[in-house]
Amino acid sequence: MTINCKGQLIDLSTPKVMGILNITPDSFFDGGKYKNDSEVLTQVETMLNAGTTFIDIGGYSSRPHADDVSKEEELKRVLPIIELILKHFPEALISIDTFRSDVAKRSIETGAALINDISAGQLDDNMLSTVGKLGVPYIMMHMRGNPKNMQQQTDYKDLTKEVIAYFAERIAAAHQDKINDIIIDPGFGFAKSRTQNFELLNQMELLQLTDKPLLAGVSRKSMIYKTLNSTAEDALNGTTALHMVALQKGAKILRVHDVKEAMECVTLFNQLNKS
Repeated sequence: MTINCKGQLIDLSTPKVMGILNITPDSFFDGGKYKNDSEVLTQVETMLNAGTTFIDIGGYSSRPHADDVSKEEELKRVLPIIELILKHFPEALISIDTFRSDVAKRSIETGAALINDISAGQLDDNMLSTVGKLGVPYIMMHMRGNPKNMQQQTDYKDLTKEVIAYFAERIAAAHQDKINDIIIDPGFGFAKSRTQNFELLNQMELLQLTDKPLLAGVSRKSMIYKTLNSTAEDALNGTTALHMVALQKGAKILRVHDVKEAMECVTLFNQLNKS
């Protein structure tokens, strides 16, 4: 189970970690945290030293009810950061978190290695064909609607079955556009209630029916801190607990704010599977 990132084969048979770098003023946990180049580089170095395989850069907050951001503003946020990181860490594998094909294309041309799309191509008709032409790995997530209205779209008859059907259709569409390396993300917190998030996590191994590597993004989300009557700032312990569950349910990539703790989780999971 490998994906090709800029000619480098990444073996996902051993779980990997993707570190989050939000270049947004309003992301739910780390919005506005990195105010200059030095702070960005310090965080990237910290994540790389802790063992992250990917750095996921986002310039458009996809938290529930987030404000819209223009394409121009999104490009202005992410392109200089991609250039900055690759200038100092040329081996870094950067993922661009965007649902816009133009942003995806410009980011890959600037040096990013893969595309992470919350909409699986449904918010931009040109996304799948663009990814196919670029020949890069593609992370597709399950969501209904868009970040502004997704939490009004949580009515499912059988959540896990509908998520699997969604991915079957989106994967078929991606294959038509000659996208080879596909990773699927169940979309915890996107068009799902807190109860539904736990239901989906509990049944996540069923998503392996898609025959694609699974990415789990639960880091510091409200499914954790609201259950614990806490805050995103205090949700690291709960995040680690659910990371181990996600790994046991088949996750091959953990998308996280805290790389060191996630890597420790992966190390312990690997040791558990050796015994």
